[in-house]
Amino acid sequence: MAQVYRSGRLYGTGRPARTTPHEVRTRTFAPRRRGVDPDQVRQFQAQVADELADLHRQVRELAQENNRIKQALRDWRTLHARECRTPNSGHW
Repeated sequence: MAQVYRSGRLYGTGRPARTTPHEVRTRTFAPRRRGVDPDQVRQFQAQVADELADLHRQVRELAQENNRIKQALRDWRTLHARECRTPNSGHW
């Protein structure tokens, strides 16, 4: 779990730390007597790292789109609030 400091105390963010594509590509494993083919391991690591990089890109793009939509909604609310104000004609 990722950790952050707040007011001198360590708090969890509630989300696990992200594994980067570079970490997947460069991960090494201890050799075993009857191990696996290192070329197949590297090929699999490359495939997983590529998929992980694509997922990170998609998350970034979705976060940007989310921020754009939130800003558009704020702008619309501001404009709508200005246009829809009723004149103060009552005692309320």
